[in-house]
Amino acid sequence: MTASTGLPDRDPLPSYLAPVPKAIEDLGLRFAWLIVAINLAGTTFGFWYYAGQFAATPTVMWPWVPDSPLATLFIALAIAAWKLGREQPWLTALAFFGNIVLGLWTPFTLLVFADAYSPLHPLMYQFLFWSHLAMVVQAYVLHRITDFPVRGVAVALLWYASNLIVDYHVPIVGEPHHTVIPVPRDEPMFLAGDALGVIAAGETTFVLLALFLALATRAEKCERELELARRRATEPESEAGTETSAESATQP
Repeated sequence: MTASTGLPDRDPLPSYLAPVPKAIEDLGLRFAWLIVAINLAGTTFGFWYYAGQFAATPTVMWPWVPDSPLATLFIALAIAAWKLGREQPWLTALAFFGNIVLGLWTPFTLLVFADAYSPLHPLMYQFLFWSHLAMVVQAYVLHRITDFPVRGVAVALLWYASNLIVDYHVPIVGEPHHTVIPVPRDEPMFLAGDALGVIAAGETTFVLLALFLALATRAEKCERELELARRRATEPESEAGTETSAESATQP
């Protein structure tokens, strides 16, 4: 905890793990309840946005439909839990994965099918694009409130792996869920792939990226703790050696 601000310390992580400037991280953590409120508003909008898809999807599969609203709900709950002094590593990991994966996948999809999305109002297109990229930014602040324990990361990976399965491979009930795109799923795309395959490749890549970033952050933090432990262990020996030398020097 930083004494001057009352905020969690910022570990000296590599820039690819902590690319957001510290001043912006501090701002987000200082106004955490505002961030929670914004994400809850986004969650409400997202559930409204998916209303038509809910109606066309078997009820048992509803949890796999609103990916982006669930991601913003996860981060709202994770930050709220931290502010209340009850941070839940598994929830924070879910928030991290969700905001990295969906924060990148939606802009990726909007760019890949830009021509097909032309009927969408330009303001809505821009809102969806930039609001989802903002999800990535807030995900990169979560390293300040968690150290991504392996069990927490495992929960997040299990959930988002299940999303990949039901979205693109084994729907379980009905057709693939959350994969409503503005072109036929088998429409030929680049690199001999079809439309569904291209967005599946994108989401798979982003899940693997989130996994790497979470575990790399964990590894960096563990290495730092080990280094600090080594320093603390050697300091008493050094001090004792210095005292012995001083005593020898004063003896006749």
